[in-house]
Amino acid sequence: MRTEACAKTFGGRTVLRLPPIELTPGRLCAVVGANGSGKSTFARLLAGVLPPDGGGIILSPSVKVRYMPQKSYPFRLSTRSNILLSGGGERAGELMEALRLGHLARQRATGLSGGETARMALARVLSRPCGLLILDEPTASMDMESAILAEGLIQTYCAETGCAVLLITHDLQQARRLAGDVLFLYQGLLWEQGPAEKVLFSPERPETRRFLEFYGGGGERP
Repeated sequence: MRTEACAKTFGGRTVLRLPPIELTPGRLCAVVGANGSGKSTFARLLAGVLPPDGGGIILSPSVKVRYMPQKSYPFRLSTRSNILLSGGGERAGELMEALRLGHLARQRATGLSGGETARMALARVLSRPCGLLILDEPTASMDMESAILAEGLIQTYCAETGCAVLLITHDLQQARRLAGDVLFLYQGLLWEQGPAEKVLFSPERPETRRFLEFYGGGGERP
């Protein structure tokens, strides 16, 4: 699937300007870059939460999109009922157990911790198939064990549904574990893109190399 070129301006300042981007079904694409590079803005534009400059859409309306924002807000319902809001009832129990939420099924979701809320939100978006799954820092508030469980479920979902996954992450090790492709955003521009092996280990741009060095992206290939 191919996105349209898009731009977004806030207060007279252009924070994002991107060319058309190809996202491959059945493949996970990680979006990396420093804070303020436009990663979450791109996710919100793709999800339709935020309109691009000039209005319109940047993705075909025929593509079914599911979106987990960086900050997930629980509704004043039980944990199970929050997950069932997506309509994927047949998978709710399975996902709750996989994400260690079974014992919290009847608890009001507004009383969950940050990590529990993130796991609940992930279960909600994984409960039904889609064409494009957008995840904005889905494991940032999870402990390591929960994050690894979540990563496994994301990989399985991508393989079983054949959807494209766009993963916004500040965790370069996570990008290396999961991504087939990588987009590197720099000051609101698409600075580098390509297979993860190339961008994360042999980048062309000096800005990409500096980012990887500063944020701990060096090291041996997995």
